[in-house]
Amino acid sequence: MEASEAYALTITPSLCDFDGKLSIPGCFSVFQDIAADHAERLGVGADAMFNRGLFWLTVKTKIHFLRRPAMPETVTVSTRPLAPEKVRSIREYRLTAGDELLAEGKTEWTVIETASGKIHPMADVFDPALELGREAGYTAPFCRIDPRFAPEERLGTYTVCSVDIDFGGHMNNVAYVRAVYGLLSTEARRTAPQNEVEIAFRSPCYEGETLTGFCRKLADAWELGLIKADGTPAVLVRMA
Repeated sequence: MEASEAYALTITPSLCDFDGKLSIPGCFSVFQDIAADHAERLGVGADAMFNRGLFWLTVKTKIHFLRRPAMPETVTVSTRPLAPEKVRSIREYRLTAGDELLAEGKTEWTVIETASGKIHPMADVFDPALELGREAGYTAPFCRIDPRFAPEERLGTYTVCSVDIDFGGHMNNVAYVRAVYGLLSTEARRTAPQNEVEIAFRSPCYEGETLTGFCRKLADAWELGLIKADGTPAVLVRMA
């Protein structure tokens, strides 16, 4: 059974930033879409997992950008899951134009049991007939992002609205990314580090919640957060 997937993608206006290039939220969206499609083909898509009383939980995602393609360039997006560990699974992504590598990344997942909310072992999630890779292609480690921000680092607030909610009833992963970038001005986004972007999903958000955005500028990176009213981090971001 095929354990990887690739398809051609045309960079359209809806995927682009103000500069006519694939936006960082757009790239997260593309990777999320191919992961969902491939999971369906492997028998571990949302419906199949729901029928088993399970669902996928995204923990972290990291993408390294070498060049962001511009519209209407046609590129290839590909993905593959690695052989899982005890309670986590890594899925890798690549964006290429011919032999040129444009971006590569990975997502760390875990599986939750819907009835108990407990983490489910990965041993029985994938079909044992699948030949899953064991050697990582993208080896950059995930970073630790400090969730504590100073008052002067406040960017503004974002209220979770209906278009942010996915079929799970909470804020979609890509909606978090768009919300974070939406709190930055165009000028700030032009000067923000864009070589590597990491997202850590910390707690679910629901329609009507107001999140406060913060941005900490370090010597070699920007760290951002969307923080819930009770001080709990919803999502943490590192741009380097």
